[in-house]
Amino acid sequence: MKSANFSGTAEFHLTGLSEDPDLQPLLFRLFLSGYLVTVLGNLLIILAISSDPHLHTPMYFFLSNLSLVDLCFISTTVPKMLVNLQSRSSSISYSGCLTQIWFVLVFAGLENGILITMAYDRFVAICHPLRYNVIMTPKLCGLLVLLSFLISALDALLHTLMALRLSFCADLDIPHFFCELAHILKLACSDTLINNILVYLVTGLLGVVPLCGIMFSYIQIVSSVLKIPSAGGKYKAFSICGSHLIVVCLFYGTGFGVYLSSTATPSSRKSAIASVMYTVVTPMMNPFIYSLRNRDMMGAMRRLTSRVASLL
Repeated sequence: MKSANFSGTAEFHLTGLSEDPDLQPLLFRLFLSGYLVTVLGNLLIILAISSDPHLHTPMYFFLSNLSLVDLCFISTTVPKMLVNLQSRSSSISYSGCLTQIWFVLVFAGLENGILITMAYDRFVAICHPLRYNVIMTPKLCGLLVLLSFLISALDALLHTLMALRLSFCADLDIPHFFCELAHILKLACSDTLINNILVYLVTGLLGVVPLCGIMFSYIQIVSSVLKIPSAGGKYKAFSICGSHLIVVCLFYGTGFGVYLSSTATPSSRKSAIASVMYTVVTPMMNPFIYSLRNRDMMGAMRRLTSRVASLL
């Protein structure tokens, strides 16, 4: 096949979840509803935490940052998909595709980093409660989030710059609803060995290693909780960690599930459908998981809505 080094005028084509024209209106309504629910839910959490002095603690600081990341994460993929569904167009520019890859990698990596900092916060709170305020200072919390962002941004920049050296064949159809790095590498006509090695290496370092850190934290947490003599104390400790543990399982389970399914099956369309879980469903579910299972969050949201209602 003929290959070429593209300029900013070249275009890829996002074929989406289905090319059936009868399904386009249904997909548009479903994803628009999911997007609006996600934006509203995460904004409510951010506003509730920022407006309630009782929630100005490390745990809720990380939660507000997680909600912000979820909001940004879904906003990098779904709006473009909605525009394509509404206009019946599947095109995305070369520069736009690389930009989307960068943002997806940044926010996915940042969510990964915030989840491990939340696990560390819970580890200190339960295993070292007397030293919690000394260890988890506002300065340390800010530095942990900043470090997560810098690592994610550098990782995304490295992958994006490596993608710039690729040339592509005449087939520019991406069987996905957003530009995913794995699909871009499959379309390349040039050698992608270095790119693939980099993907596996970084996935191991920034994916598996943090997951192992979270598992280690929870092993220590469970060990400490089991030493609590009262059943009420055990329940309270486990309930504090329950929401975070559900989000961790949802994020890592769907993320690794997508990549395992993409290697096990040749169907790129099935991989795209599976990607909906970690790019759309997970950000949409996080506000419900943290608010419905948390009395403090429910109280803060009620106070926020009552203040807004009184102003109206």
